[in-house]
Amino acid sequence: MVFIPEEHYLWDFWLVSPHEWRDQQALYHLFYLQAPRRLDDPHLRHSVATVGHAVSRDLHEWEPRGTVLEAGQPGSWDDRAIWTGSVIIRNSLAYMFYTALSYNEKVPVQRIGLAVSSDLEHWERHPDNPLLEVDTRWYEVQNTEYQDAQTWRDPYVVYSPEEGAYYMFLSARINTGPYDGRGVIGLASSHDLLSWEILPPVSTPGDFTEMEVPQVVPLKGRYYLLFCATRHAAARLSQPGATAWAGTHYLVADTLTGPYRLLTDEPLIADATGTYYAGKLVHDGNGALYFMAWRQWDEGGNFCGGLSDIADVQVLPDGRLQVDAQQLCSDQTRSV
Repeated sequence: MVFIPEEHYLWDFWLVSPHEWRDQQALYHLFYLQAPRRLDDPHLRHSVATVGHAVSRDLHEWEPRGTVLEAGQPGSWDDRAIWTGSVIIRNSLAYMFYTALSYNEKVPVQRIGLAVSSDLEHWERHPDNPLLEVDTRWYEVQNTEYQDAQTWRDPYVVYSPEEGAYYMFLSARINTGPYDGRGVIGLASSHDLLSWEILPPVSTPGDFTEMEVPQVVPLKGRYYLLFCATRHAAARLSQPGATAWAGTHYLVADTLTGPYRLLTDEPLIADATGTYYAGKLVHDGNGALYFMAWRQWDEGGNFCGGLSDIADVQVLPDGRLQVDAQQLCSDQTRSV
């Protein structure tokens, strides 16, 4: 069933699977951005976003567990809103990296912080927050007066056992080139999840204004980097056969840190309006691979703010991914 919280809009999300947490109850833990449905305009949700939590045994039916991370105390670096993040497990502790905004700036300047939990229910902010701010050697400065395209967010952290290092992939923008094509996936590295070295981007600019909500997954000897986008560079759209779309696509690389490139111009799951957005790949306990996304619009064109059902994913012989998109919207919906 599709999960649509009754009192909250749901959008960007991240997951912790049973094998990651070694959950004796075999539960998937879903963390998601949320905002009250009583808002007059759903577009206002970004300024009041918090993190909700739900659990499931089968990725179909979800049990809400309430709010786990809210804006910080007045005057703190994260006192305005919490934005997209991810969770990684280390030494039986869960580390949630998240994006946050402050009322100290007139515009949404973005920074990355950390909260830690021993049970996935109760989270404590790290005292050294924020841990990462934009590095202007490679990335665009966050102008505190300019409203558009502030981009240093959506941290997704993975561990490289070969190197004994953690890598954080971020939605970012380079500091040179045509303005509408500066979107890239940024990179940072750490050995302890606390001290981070910011590195050059892993993708090539020129196609998108922003590349949001990255996720990196190893599949069949390659690394797949999912991202979502709505805004395309004029240079990309001028190419023969190019079309604009809103949704989820992916890059591929032979090594974890790239370089990543487009394998195909055809997006993974997208349409003209971004009905399904910010998709993620997830493995179940039996090794099956699925795709899920948050549903932005319903059949009537109204903002939905719910989670899609899961859809089967195939890795084709040439390496392209194929999703059975019809499975994303089940015949039944469930508001909780």
